[in-house]
Amino acid sequence: MERKVIEMLNITKSFPGVIANDHVSITLHDGEILALLGENGAGKSTLMSILFGLYEPDSGEIRVNGKPVKIHDPNEATKLGIGMVHQHFKLVQNFTVLENVVLGAETTAAGGILKMKEARKKVIELSDRYHFHLDPDMKIEDISVGQQQRVEIIKMLYRNNDILIFDEPTAVLTPQEIDELMDIMRQLVQEGKSILFITHKLNEIKAVADTVTILRKGKLIDTRPVADVSIEEMSRLMVGHKVNLNFDLGEPEVGKDVIQIQNLSLNHPRDGQKPLHDISFHVKEGEIVCIAGVDGNGQSELIGALTGLIDNYSGKILLNGEDVSNKNIRYRNTHGISHVPEDRHKYGLILDYNLAKNLVLQSYFLPEFQNHGMIRENAVKKYSEKLIAQYDVRAGQGTETTTRSMSGGNQQKAIIARELEREHNLLIAVQPTRGLDVGAISYIHQQIIAERNAGKAVLLVSFELNEVLGISDRILVMHSGEIVADVKPSQTDEQELGLYMSGAKRMEGLYA
Repeated sequence: MERKVIEMLNITKSFPGVIANDHVSITLHDGEILALLGENGAGKSTLMSILFGLYEPDSGEIRVNGKPVKIHDPNEATKLGIGMVHQHFKLVQNFTVLENVVLGAETTAAGGILKMKEARKKVIELSDRYHFHLDPDMKIEDISVGQQQRVEIIKMLYRNNDILIFDEPTAVLTPQEIDELMDIMRQLVQEGKSILFITHKLNEIKAVADTVTILRKGKLIDTRPVADVSIEEMSRLMVGHKVNLNFDLGEPEVGKDVIQIQNLSLNHPRDGQKPLHDISFHVKEGEIVCIAGVDGNGQSELIGALTGLIDNYSGKILLNGEDVSNKNIRYRNTHGISHVPEDRHKYGLILDYNLAKNLVLQSYFLPEFQNHGMIRENAVKKYSEKLIAQYDVRAGQGTETTTRSMSGGNQQKAIIARELEREHNLLIAVQPTRGLDVGAISYIHQQIIAERNAGKAVLLVSFELNEVLGISDRILVMHSGEIVADVKPSQTDEQELGLYMSGAKRMEGLYA
């Protein structure tokens, strides 16, 4: 038996209204990849936050290399050789990549002057070694979500940690990047590291993990060798029942155009934006059109233009036949657009508001929620309680829960609930199942398909090829700010989409 490097014994942690961890015990062995699997809110991130010193347990014991330890903060965890890649990035937006990596681990010369030359060299070497393609001088606010994820990984590698915690590390990566990360994890283990790996993606567990520990509603359900448990069995153990992940959409019954984009270009990008080149397409009533592509190829800029988040573009955006190119965000929201954003923290939620306020962020000014400028609190509470129950948003204090304290998956479900329940005829959903467990993904897919079947137009942006192929009527592929393919799922596969996404192939005569 390999040496035990981490033991968490009978760990219990409570927050107001919820027991996040209820006498949970896990063991990580030297050179092992241990996967932690569970629904959103099952207690996985809480358990790892305790190990990294972000929380202190109410009871229980932690042992590192056989010795009992008290970990009061991340600095102590780092000294014990523990590093963590967080699901919600711990990055300073107006710092550069290099400054974020060395923050808290700076080396200084006499007089406190930062010695950045050696740090820069090490960051570049790590970036090259693991094919992250990071510019150390780019500011975090100017790089994509996927690139920010890589900065978090380099932060950990820079500190030479031996025990590595990956909290949903593939949530924003493309299939190719996920494969690369799996290789990196195997390489790290060969180099003497041990890994704790939180994920909802069952195929990733089968691909890379040695052992899986399953949590449900804060309790330990089972620990098994990955080779001895099937994907179907892991899914059932995680949610407590069988989950359907395959849907038969049937042929769409399309109506009129809901949104038309005509010759949209972003010729003078700013603040790290990617150019867009002469984009034209439409989405009709009753169809799901999915935009596929490697992160950072103009998807964020396109959605920003459609929703009003950016305004430095040329071309026309017609919503229900009306030119809304010069209309503000609220106008677009109240005239048919619902938007599930890529970055739930930056664009989707006000984290220090309670859940009820976040669920009416775009409708609080309507008569049902206000009277002469005064919020009708009872109406907001009743409406929010309905959404929480309908979408299974797990929050310890119900409508009064501070949104920041909720798990990432439940934050996402709150946004989904708000956007689907608002009046709209176009749903723009960017990575809507990011960070969700298999049961929640199935539910969200059902809701998106229900939108389509009810005659709504759906524009989906996804980096998950099984999602792209599984719930789309039509697929548009973006590369370098252009649409390079327009195909039906039945007429393509992951390999061909990968060629379009990489720029190795493009369709001729699009929209001619």
